[in-house]
Amino acid sequence: MSLNETPQGERVHIALFGRRNVGKSSLINTLTGQEVSIVSAVKGTTTDPVRKAMELLPLGPVMIFDTPGLDDEGALGNLRMQRTREVLNKTDVALLVLEAEHNLGACEQEILELVRAKKIPLVVVYNKIDLYMPSAETMRQVAAAVKAPLLAVSSATGQGMEDLKLTMAKIVPDDNDSLRIVSDLLQPLDVVVLVTPIDSAAPKGRLILPQQQTARDILEAGALAFVTRETELLATLGALKRPPRLVITDSQAFAKVSAETPRDVPLTSFSILFARYKGDIGVLAQGARAVDRLKDGDRVLIAEGCTHHRQCDDIGTVKIPRWLRERTSGKELSLENTSGMKYPRDLSKYSLIIHCGACMLNRREMHYRIAQAQAAGVPIVNYGIFIAHVTGILERCLEPFAASDPARRADS
Repeated sequence: MSLNETPQGERVHIALFGRRNVGKSSLINTLTGQEVSIVSAVKGTTTDPVRKAMELLPLGPVMIFDTPGLDDEGALGNLRMQRTREVLNKTDVALLVLEAEHNLGACEQEILELVRAKKIPLVVVYNKIDLYMPSAETMRQVAAAVKAPLLAVSSATGQGMEDLKLTMAKIVPDDNDSLRIVSDLLQPLDVVVLVTPIDSAAPKGRLILPQQQTARDILEAGALAFVTRETELLATLGALKRPPRLVITDSQAFAKVSAETPRDVPLTSFSILFARYKGDIGVLAQGARAVDRLKDGDRVLIAEGCTHHRQCDDIGTVKIPRWLRERTSGKELSLENTSGMKYPRDLSKYSLIIHCGACMLNRREMHYRIAQAQAAGVPIVNYGIFIAHVTGILERCLEPFAASDPARRADS
């Protein structure tokens, strides 16, 4: 991701589903005006989900997924189909692509059921109308069956593409427009101190993504953002004419920052802000309690939404295991790590899931992961809430949200 790109997790995720050779790849290329997917008359050319980040007016920043055919065959085809179903967990808008030859068969019905179960906005698209235009009666019957917008387009000629873009723009969930990282907690000219350690894990020449996004959100509130390292926090607080409205720190510096921030100054972390922004802060805060119930032999999943180069003191593989041993008095735990799209389907074997802040995941996928944990009866907590808990300051770090928004109050 370049420094000026919209982060992946902030883009509208659009996924195309349909049979092999129905024209999904061609439709994406025509829709975007780019060669995003390989196009071939050979069935099964798209073997794995292909994604492309881009701007698509009038929707704005989007992530488009091209998926393998729903009718893919054999053992390998079943694996590809599983990857296709996994894409649904992050899909904000689904396009089901048809052609007149097949209409709604078993493959299409399967994806329709999954889309409906996950309450994903849907558009059904008849492609290749330059070759064959469905009858008005067929269109009427299909529209009644799918209960979703139904459009006729041609990837070859571009016919109907503008209508498709406008239709998608109308059905995109507007939840994300009302969600804020921190600006809903602030008033214009409030002072916010951002504590951003510069260590071996910090990207050279820039801040990590949650810090960048939080600073931008503070600016949009008309508040004043002061950025400092933890080593200069006391000097920063002393230089301010009035106490800050909020101190936000990297969770890994909680112990030092909590000790040096006056008790009457609200304190939280970037990761805890993202627990509220991307997930469910109440559920994740409750998950912290499970840390103190762990016993010998329990399995703990440490999950991250992205892949990155592991440092010698990596948070997921080194620091969190160390904090777990300290908090549980050295209990013998079985720890597993996953990253990126790798997330177990069966979570029932775990006693606890410790998840990252999800800055690279969209809100839908993080909510899916939380719901999956709840369905399996497994407590889930995120990095920031976990670190606040083992540091002994979780209640303090949740106070800014309870005071400003009772409806979102976390049961700490």
